Amino acid sequence: MSTPALADFIGYFAAVLTTGSFVPQAWHTFTTRDVSGISLGMYSAFTVGVASWTIYGLLLSAWPVVIANLITLALAASILIMKLRYRS
Repeated sequence: MSTPALADFIGYFAAVLTTGSFVPQAWHTFTTRDVSGISLGMYSAFTVGVASWTIYGLLLSAWPVVIANLITLALAASILIMKLRYRS
């Protein structure tokens, strides 16, 4: 396996693990609509950070970075919107 192919494999592997690890929290939040334990400041910063990683990946044409962060951005933005909508 060539070095670029190995680098892409590692990137996609990391993307699956990090994005996949985010799914249970998102699923729990979607199904319960319980956002009481979610920090608005943390999710705001996290969502902006993930959007920034997506832009970074696009600028470098780093597709593992782009794909993973687009999926995570959709999940994080959904949770952030629910936090704003359902906060007490």
